[in-house]
Amino acid sequence: MAIQVVAEIGWNFMGDMHLANRMINNAKKCGADVVKFQYWNPSRLKSGPWDEDGRRQIYESAQLDRSKILELMSFCVSADIGFLISVFNVPDADFIKSMGINKIKIPSHEVANFELHEYVATNFDSIYVSLGAGTEQEVVKAAGIYNEKAKDKYWVGMHCVSSYPCPANKANLPRIAFLKEHCPIIGYSDHTSDVITPAVSVALGAKVVEKHFTIDKNLPGRDNKFALDAPEFTAMVENIRLTEASLIDHGNGPLDIENDTMTGYRGRWGSN
Repeated sequence: MAIQVVAEIGWNFMGDMHLANRMINNAKKCGADVVKFQYWNPSRLKSGPWDEDGRRQIYESAQLDRSKILELMSFCVSADIGFLISVFNVPDADFIKSMGINKIKIPSHEVANFELHEYVATNFDSIYVSLGAGTEQEVVKAAGIYNEKAKDKYWVGMHCVSSYPCPANKANLPRIAFLKEHCPIIGYSDHTSDVITPAVSVALGAKVVEKHFTIDKNLPGRDNKFALDAPEFTAMVENIRLTEASLIDHGNGPLDIENDTMTGYRGRWGSN
């Protein structure tokens, strides 16, 4: 299975549908296979520091509704790229399901939302679950829900360190080995600012790589600032594809490209 690259646009377009369309088309040109967005209903947002620092206003301005989601999906069809969307609670997952969407992403900060995992495992066919920001027990319990209720479906357990941005020395890629014990397919949701770490995750077994994407780091919103821009994202995809190619198993014997060495170079130098 080819490595699937997901460009996380999220709320980087801040509700501007023209900008969203530009981002989708640029992500496709950069080599992404899927673009991902986020759905929430601000009426369900609890009180918190986001009420004082302007984030609630951002949530409200970047909110998607049914018509905008359908428009985003239409943009993706035109760009020939996959569409994916994250949700944060059961009512929002139910809303997405009501639109006939059968592919969903659960973010790391909902890793312990077992009610959401139960609903998603039962009601969606393709499921991506970020398994960062959780204890071992929480991760094992979440994975167990999918292994029981979605065992015949496509579900990906994604390693993640939920820090924005995440320094490379905190990426904790060896944790992928732990997730392999509990997930049928491994992915990596990367929040570093580099273009190398995702390729390393592929060498360790990740089959899906997700990375935040923008076309301008100076656009409003926190996520645009640490997202990869188009040249960086292109370089990341190239690194992933090179890593993917280097992992092709050609067996333990000599390759055909070594014939010249074996026939023309062996024994060239005498022992006297």
